[in-house]
Amino acid sequence: MTYCLGIINRFGIVMAADSRTNAGVDYISVYKKLFDFSVAGSRTILICTSGNLSITQAVINELQLDIQNEEEKNLHTLTSMYDIARYIGSKSRQVQERDRQWLEKDRIDFHCNFLLGGQVKGEEPYLYLIYPQGNFIEATRETPFLQIGETKYGKPILDRTITYDTPLEAAAKCALLSIDSTMKSNISVGPPINLVMYETDSFVVRRTLELRLGDPYLAKIRKLWEEFVRQAFEAMPNIEWQYDTDDANEDVLID
Repeated sequence: MTYCLGIINRFGIVMAADSRTNAGVDYISVYKKLFDFSVAGSRTILICTSGNLSITQAVINELQLDIQNEEEKNLHTLTSMYDIARYIGSKSRQVQERDRQWLEKDRIDFHCNFLLGGQVKGEEPYLYLIYPQGNFIEATRETPFLQIGETKYGKPILDRTITYDTPLEAAAKCALLSIDSTMKSNISVGPPINLVMYETDSFVVRRTLELRLGDPYLAKIRKLWEEFVRQAFEAMPNIEWQYDTDDANEDVLID
């Protein structure tokens, strides 16, 4: 299992991913799941992966080979983020179709998902979620974040915090807390955590971060977040019950 998320707003894009991959409680490995295919000054292309590791690695390798071999269609020649999303979806379908009969034979799940975020010069930034079938959806002003993998534990903080006007630094901090909340509740998600922040129209990724197991900052935000959540909980007003059970019993006795 894994957890990746992307956030887009008027200021730019944040992409984050954990690195834990497991095939059971006693077999845990670390693999990178956030990839940067940007060309400084021309285009920013960030991709996160989840699902069957062999399939996602094959797709990423296919994308890299097309660039190296200077294929007519590749991440550096396509002229829009929409076309890039279609291209990645097509590559994903091709790899799955090539390997699926052998994976299905052993009842291995071959599905995978991708998050694509970035900007091609001449258009606005975009964030897409690409499904195993190759189709995709786009993040919007009303829904400015997308998730793949183990999404449920990290979604509440995004729902309550992120808007299209959230400052980019705050969005990056929220992304880390979303991943930390997921790690707290699900051991199949874990560090190293990779984080990228891209500012609209800069066409260069200036802010990257990798947080490994035991990183002081990661420990600090977890401790502070737990303290603040506890304080907020304790500050909530008590429940205003409709009636007290003892009073209700007295009324019955009086009747």
